[in-house]
Amino acid sequence: MRYLVTGGAGFLGTALSNRLARQGHEVLVIDDASAGDPSQLLPEVQFVRGDINDKALLWTLLPGVDCVFHLAAKVSVPESQLYPRDYDTVNVGGTVTLMEAIRDMKVRRVVLASSGAIYGEQDVIPFKESSEVHPLSVYAVSKLAAEYYVRTIAAQCGVEAVCLRIFNAYGPGQRVPNAHPPVIANFLKHALTNGSIVVHGDGSQTRDYVYVDDVVNALVTSATAKGIDQEIINVGSGVETSVKELVRLIVQVTETKPEEIYNPHKSGGVSRMAADISKAYAKLNYLPLIPLETGLRLTIERDPQLRK
Repeated sequence: MRYLVTGGAGFLGTALSNRLARQGHEVLVIDDASAGDPSQLLPEVQFVRGDINDKALLWTLLPGVDCVFHLAAKVSVPESQLYPRDYDTVNVGGTVTLMEAIRDMKVRRVVLASSGAIYGEQDVIPFKESSEVHPLSVYAVSKLAAEYYVRTIAAQCGVEAVCLRIFNAYGPGQRVPNAHPPVIANFLKHALTNGSIVVHGDGSQTRDYVYVDDVVNALVTSATAKGIDQEIINVGSGVETSVKELVRLIVQVTETKPEEIYNPHKSGGVSRMAADISKAYAKLNYLPLIPLETGLRLTIERDPQLRK
């Protein structure tokens, strides 16, 4: 099959693009390389540097494409609060531009990488796709808007659409920027380089950490699975882990003794997060295979940048 992966040089995009290429598919990637590293893509992946809002460029890439994976997005919650217009331009405007091009070129299916952040605070754990959502950040609002645009435009023009609400993905290849780094990559890097682990809040807040290979399994299956048009599907581990427990596991697997600093004056975000993944099992035959401790060990083993 022929695939286009937007944001295909990012963390999840690279893992997905390389998996598809290894399976023998034709893979095109569009990415502006603002947060990704095209050098990590396999040589057989066709990389195009470009903007998701460049419809003319999208038109040139889409002929013959069977399925589009839409991963291009800005993904930092704290940054989104500072630059809401930028998040609207890329995450919402870019999605609409892509959907217009998909409509014009009559692509069969589009798979959106959405986010578990959309749920916000919930009374019932784990989160079901039928739960009323309470997005608490500009990032979450932008992903919710993207879901609506993808499903609405797709339905109007006869394109199949699937939205995967991906929870806290982690694994080798995840960038650790100085500002607003992802929690697992950040904690591992500090533990492995004799740094300090800083926890916002008291560490009781929970998240659903899902290993990159499990996420890619769900993405790949969603390109061809039957009977999932217009579906919203959670992709997580189904396991709720506190930040305190995450720190304990990181200390255990790294065999280090980093200083642990708790900052009670800064919010740790929503109090609890965990995905109900029963729908993913039913629709995608999805079962997460990598438990957190194993995933942490694999990340250390396969990602040399964490020791730098």
